[in-house]
Order: sequence, then structure tokens, then C-alpha cells
Amino acid sequence: MEVPGHQGFVLAVTIVREAIDEFRRFQRDKEVNSQLYTKLTIRGKVQVKSSDIQVGDLIIVEKNQRIPSDMVFLRTSEKAGSCFIRTDQLDGETDWKPKVAVSCTQRLPALGDLFSISAYVYAQKPQLDIHSFEGTFTREDCDPPIHESLSIENTLWASTVVASGTVIGVVIYTGKETRSVMNTSNPKNKVGLLDLELNQLTKALFGALVALSVVMVTLQGFVGPWYRNLLRFLLLFSYIIPISLRVNLDMGKAAYGWMIMKDESIPGTVVRTSTIPEELGRLVYLLTDKTGTLTQNEMVFKRLHLGTVSYGADTMDEIQSHLRNPYSQMQPPAGGHTSSTTPPRKAQSAAPKVRRSVSSRVHEAVKAIALCHNVTPVYEPRAGAPTEAEDAEADQDFSDGNRTYQAASPDEVALVQWTESVGLTLVSRDLGSMQLRSPSGQLLTFSVLQMFPFTSESKRMGVIVRDESTAEITFYMKGADVAMSSIVQYNDWLEEECGNMAREGLRTLVVAKRALTEEQYQDFESRYSQAKLSIHDRALKVAAVVESLEREMELLCLTGVEDQLQADVRPTLEMLRNAGIKIWMLTGDKLETATCIAKSSHLVSRTQDIHVFRPVTSRGEAHLELNAFRRRHDCALVISGDSLEVCLKFYELELAELACQCPAVVCCRCSPTQKAHIVKLLQQHAGRRTCAIGDGGNDVSMIQMADCGIGIEGKEGRQASLAADFSITQFKHIGRLLMVHGRSSYKRSAALGQFVMHRGLIISTMQAVFSSVFYFASVPLYQGFLMVGYATLYTMFPVFSLVLDQDVKPETAMLYPELYKDLTKGRSLSFKTFLVWVLVSVYQGGILMYGALLLFESEFVHVVAISFTALILTELLMVALTVRTWHWLMAVAELLSLGCYVASLAFLNEYFDVAFITTATFVWKVSAVTVVSCLPLYVLKRLKRKLSPPSYSKLSA
Repeated sequence: MEVPGHQGFVLAVTIVREAIDEFRRFQRDKEVNSQLYTKLTIRGKVQVKSSDIQVGDLIIVEKNQRIPSDMVFLRTSEKAGSCFIRTDQLDGETDWKPKVAVSCTQRLPALGDLFSISAYVYAQKPQLDIHSFEGTFTREDCDPPIHESLSIENTLWASTVVASGTVIGVVIYTGKETRSVMNTSNPKNKVGLLDLELNQLTKALFGALVALSVVMVTLQGFVGPWYRNLLRFLLLFSYIIPISLRVNLDMGKAAYGWMIMKDESIPGTVVRTSTIPEELGRLVYLLTDKTGTLTQNEMVFKRLHLGTVSYGADTMDEIQSHLRNPYSQMQPPAGGHTSSTTPPRKAQSAAPKVRRSVSSRVHEAVKAIALCHNVTPVYEPRAGAPTEAEDAEADQDFSDGNRTYQAASPDEVALVQWTESVGLTLVSRDLGSMQLRSPSGQLLTFSVLQMFPFTSESKRMGVIVRDESTAEITFYMKGADVAMSSIVQYNDWLEEECGNMAREGLRTLVVAKRALTEEQYQDFESRYSQAKLSIHDRALKVAAVVESLEREMELLCLTGVEDQLQADVRPTLEMLRNAGIKIWMLTGDKLETATCIAKSSHLVSRTQDIHVFRPVTSRGEAHLELNAFRRRHDCALVISGDSLEVCLKFYELELAELACQCPAVVCCRCSPTQKAHIVKLLQQHAGRRTCAIGDGGNDVSMIQMADCGIGIEGKEGRQASLAADFSITQFKHIGRLLMVHGRSSYKRSAALGQFVMHRGLIISTMQAVFSSVFYFASVPLYQGFLMVGYATLYTMFPVFSLVLDQDVKPETAMLYPELYKDLTKGRSLSFKTFLVWVLVSVYQGGILMYGALLLFESEFVHVVAISFTALILTELLMVALTVRTWHWLMAVAELLSLGCYVASLAFLNEYFDVAFITTATFVWKVSAVTVVSCLPLYVLKRLKRKLSPPSYSKLSA
């Protein structure tokens, strides 16, 4: 028999396809490993490949270069001894993080002096947590030795990018020990659900094969060498096992991949894993990243609210005119500052309670926004200009063209850019002072007395500045409305307006100020510095001192900044929700921001309640919170990564059960590993197919964990799109990818798989009937070439052309995402549909064989001719019956196969009697048998479509 050759071909096709996938991965890895970096040695600088970097090397990383391995930050070209890095590939936050160089090495006069000191770094063992590090730096060659403690701010983790200056670091972890690699899980080989289901059916078929052979031997009555007969029967009926199924499906998958990549409506889509296109049709959970996936990560200032007036995007010019006034009145010609600025100040302090004019309030508000932040303007040195121009006249290199702002959060940059657009520009900043340029071009200098940075607990930041021209001291503060509402003076509009802005999807910040006298400030400063020196509960004491200032502050304004969503996010999410897909948003961002985006992207619909899961740390708290959540019905859940960890530790089942019922879930402050955990949780508990979509390096482990990973080629680099199974260019393309391609791939593969099985079953049935009629002889019905031709030449093209079949037009599938919902139940391929096909095969096989036996005259040869011809015709007709929408290639395939068969009849004279074939009796006998085998099925099919039409037919009519 020719089975071994056939199997060899099957395996070859699969092996070649997998090998190509692997080779592409290998090339991508090689590219990353061969990037060059500068290594500092005693003999000077050398270039090394990133794969050759070892622990203890001193590596120099330039601006905009990726850091190759985890390092301790020794020195930088920046004067302040600190630099900014971008961590978007590590934790998904696109803001810049400041890092501080070890002061002992930063103070060394020159770069080469690093080799003249003797020092060592102690680092803890490699860990998962990217937000913590403990280590010490010890310099031994001085007396006494200098010890410096190292924390997270002295580290540069691998796969982050240097955003400013040049850094020199000593490597502490490489390869598999780096934080970013420890946070990525090992990719698993993904196998589609459809393949698993077909495997189950194949096992059932194998059982049938053995049973049938045993029955045959039993009916023979175990005569003679019965076990030899058993083996012969096993071989005779071996066509029940569809060997060609794998080849057909693999070729089918390749075809789907090709169609996806060729689709005009979703340009730039790449299929990287060709084994699972059908998975796209079975998804129930979609886990998405927020930053860069749902949002573009570009902040735009949208609204300024002063209580009585609100300024939107179209009224910003009014603010500009308001700002021009106070400055033009205030500033006399340069020179006589002091005399002229005192009287207005006296007048002001005399009557503070009078409602000040709108103009002065706008001015105060804008000034507060321009001063209260953590932004540094950076100037790119222009080509050709001498680099030593820093000490020259301040004005010349402060030109607007080459200024960029750097800050820890994009919100802050948006605010400062906005004040620049209305005329008040931040031109320079260092640790102790800030300079603003007024609309009339004057420089206003403020010295920064104290800085209170933003923390996630306090949700606010503050700054105390002294205006150099008037010596006024002011405490400015801005923060989230939750934190600020208790600090500012009583007012009746803040809460309401915050709610309004949040509903528009804006992030709100409340800005307030308090004027301090010199005495008040001195008193504060002495208490503050005392608190900073205390050993016990330092953080608490410092916070208490700062809080003494945060009382009865004057509310200046409320700002709204929008994080712009990606194109068409709302309609896409709407479509996915209608398709029965539950969407979970997993983000590393803050709770407020995440909730805000969930609302504005319509991830949570307008009418839905949101249940915010309170932070929990112990088993008891988790229990109480879960009970509170159980009482809420149909509301979206917002939970932070840490609380999630606690709940998973103690109440994994309960949490999974509750969360799976939610229409939408938002997890904020998730680490990359937590994201992968959540995917695993859903796979285990819901037992449904999950899909993860993201665009940064921090989403890689989630993408690899999910049944189907989709990467977006975004601003955050290409790491995610390279690790994913499918990569797309925009979020909105996911709609078409799932609704059209996923749906049709699954439906087609299901039809194809079952048809291939039917093809094997029908010929085995004929063999069984034949054997039983001839006293259970183990004689093959069809010899050699007929069998080979049957499985390949005569039926392969029409059966494979089912890959082109579609039940509805793509436009309809996009319009009615509800069609997608049907698929998730997996009804296109189940034991039920499979049994139907088995019955069809048994019926047709029986009819074909008995018909041929009834009609044959005198010669056995005619049985073969009639039954085989009828068999081929039946197969071709069955393909025609299965097709839902005709494609010209299908017709070609049908005619081609028929032509091949008719042509080959001439050569097959050893099997067929050519003289008999050309007679009319042969033609009518074949036609009769074929009609009896196919007509009833056609009638049944029409009846079924009339009585219970499938959902798609109602739409296409």
C-alpha cells in the first residue's frame, strides 16, 4: 500500500512550515544580539556586540540608545548628575523616569578616573520586581571607606532607552537574569482549539476502525489464521483514518494567512504564526493593554475652568488677550523695577476679598500651571553653534524652535506646552530656580524653595516659589480632585465640574495656591528640616508638616487634559462587545486614568455602574471586598494589580467566577507577569479562548501566554508585534481580523476537516459492504492506482476549494457582529455534526455499493467501474452541496477533477472494460446510483434551510 509515502508527504509539509517560522525567529534574535555598544576599558573605548557584554563591564550608552543589560548608573554627561530614561518597553509607562548617578563616581573629575579608584558594587540576587533594588557601592581606597546605598533610582534596567545625555554604567545582570527577561514567560507552542477537536474525532475514527475489523473477523467465525485476517482488515479499512487531513488543513491555514495579509482593508497585517488562524474565530475574552493600544499616548490640553468661566479649545485666544494685559500694565521699562511694583501690591493686600476681575484670575491660574510642575525644558544644541555658548547671554539659545520638555508624566508636559501656547513660556529650570517668559518677552525669575513630588498615596504635588521681582512667596499645589477637595476653601462647583470633565473622558487636575509671608515660610522650613532628620516614622512626620500648609488654599482652576484615543476605538469596542467578546483592560497605569479611559473608550457603557475594588492586603479584607462585590449586579470591575494578587492567593475560584460574569474588567497597576497570570487564570477557569493585544515590551508575556496574541506596531517599538502571532498596524483592524477572517477561517476549516473525514469514511463503507457480500473476504475493492487517484488527483482540488467558501459577505459580517457569537459555542464542528457526516457517509457508501452490485451484469469488472465512477461523481456533487457561496475557482476545480477522471479512464484499461464504459447502459446505471445517493441529501438540506435557517441566511436574503 502507498500509505507510508503519503504520510511522508504529510509530515514534510508540516515540518517545512514550522522550520520557516523558526528560522524567521532566529533571524530576529540575531539582529538584536549583534547590536554594537561602547565598552570602557583601561586602554580606552572598544566596540562590543550586545551578546558579548559580561557582568562587571563598564558600558557607555548614548542618547536614544537601548540599554543592553541591567546596570548600576555610575556617571552621566548631564551636569545635575541625573538623566532621564524611557521605560515603555519594560512597564508600559511612556513618561520619562529620572535616574541618579552614584555620587561617588559622578564627582570624579574625568572619565578615566573610574579606573584609578578601587571600588565594588554589591547587588542582591536577580529578582522579578522591576520597581525595587537593594545594593551598596563601596569605595575602599580612601579612609574611612565610603559606603553608598543603591536603590531603584541608581539602576538602569535592560530594554529601557536613554532619553537625555550619555550614561556610563557597570553591568550587574545579563541575559536571563535581567529584569526584563525574568518578566517574560517562555513562549509555548500554540495549538488551535480546532486542531484539538479534530484530533478527538480522529481518535474516535480509530476506535471505529478497530471495531469494524473485529466485527468482520467475528462474522467470518474466526476461521483459520484469524489474526492475520484482522490485520488485513485493518489495512483495508485504514482509509477511515484521514491522513490527508493534516496536509489539507496546513495548506488551508497557509491560504488563510495569505488572505489576511492580502486584505486591502487591513494593510500591514502580518501573520507570524501560521498554525492558528482559526483561533481568531473562537475568542471570548480579549485582554488589551491601554497605553498605546487603546490610546495614542498623546496628551492634549482641552479645558480650563475657573468656576464662573470655562475655556475650551475654541476660546483659548481669550486667555491670550487676558494674559497680555496684566503684564503690559505691570512692567515699567526695565530699570525702575522696585519702586513701581510696590503700590499695586499694597492696594491688593488692602482689599483681598473683592471679587477680582476675570483677567487677573486667568493670569493667576495660568501662572500657577506654569510654575507648579516637574518639567524641565531641554535645548538641543544646534548644528554649527559652538557648544560652549551656555554661559553667554541667556536669550540666544532659548529660541522656541529647539526646545523640548521633559517630565515624568505626559500630562505635565501637556500643561506646560499649553501655557507656552497662550503666551507664558517656561524657558529654563534647574534645581533652584525657574524662568518664565511673559507674552511681552520679559523674563520672570522664580526661585524654587521647596518641592513636594507627586506620590500615588498623596495624589498631589506642590512647590513653594519666591518671585524674584516682588519677593512674594507662594505655595502652589495641584492634584487629583479626590485629594484636593478637602484642602481648598469651600466652593460649590468643583465636584460637579470634575464629574462633567471625567464624563467627557478628560483627566482632571485641581490647581490651588496659598500666599505665605516670610515668617510663615521660615517657621515651616525649620519644622520641615527637623522632620526630615528624624529617624523614626520619618515619612509620617514630614507629611504632617507639609499638611500644616495645606489648609484653606485658594482654588485657582480646574484643568482637563485628554489622552487621545486611537482611531475608531469606540466603534471597534462596541462591535466586539456585540460579538459576545468580553473585554478586559490590563494596564500599568493609575486607577483614575484607567477608569477615565475605560469610560471614554466606551469599554464601560454610559449606563453601567463601576465597582472599584478597594485595595486589600490580607485574607480578611479580601473576603469582605469580594462579598461586597458579589452583591453588585452587572457592573464593571476596577481592581489594582496588588489587590488582585491578594485575592488570587486566597480566593482564586471565587474571584475568577465573579470577574468572568462582569461585562468589562479593568486591572490597573499590573506588572508584566501579573498580566500573564490573568490570562492563565481566564484559560483555566473560563475554559474559553483568550486573545491578548498590546504594543509594548511589557505586553510580551501576556501576548505569548494567550491562545492568540496580537501585537500592534506602535510608538513603543516593535517588541510586541514581533512576539505576537498576528501583528496589525492599528487597533481598529482587530474588528475585521476577527469578524471576517477569524470567522471564515474557522467555518472553512471545520467544513474542510469534516469533508476529508467523509471522503475516507465513504470508501471504507463501500469496502465493508463489498467484503460482507463476498463472504467476508479480506479482498480490496479497488486496486493500487484507483485508491491513490481517489485521495489525490480526482477529489483533492474540489475538496480544498472549500477554503474559498464564505457564508456571508465581509460587509455583512462586519455589520452584524452577532454572527460571531454563534461560533463561540463551537457548533460548526462537534460530535453532533460529525455523527451527521458519518451517517451521510454510511448511507452513501452503502447505496453506491449495493446499487452497483444490483446493476452489474455477469462481470465483476463492471462493479468496480460503476461504483468507482459513481463514487467520484458523488464526491464532486457533495462538494457542490456543501458550498455556500460559489467562487469561480471552485467551478474550475470541479470541472478539472471531472476532466482528469474522464481522461484517465482511457489509461485505466487494466481496471475498466473500455468497451463497456462507452455504452449507454453504463451511463444510466452510474447516473441512477449517483442520483439515489445524492438526491435525498439535497432534499433534506433544502428542508432544513426552510424549517430552521441558519442565522446568516436571514441576513443575506
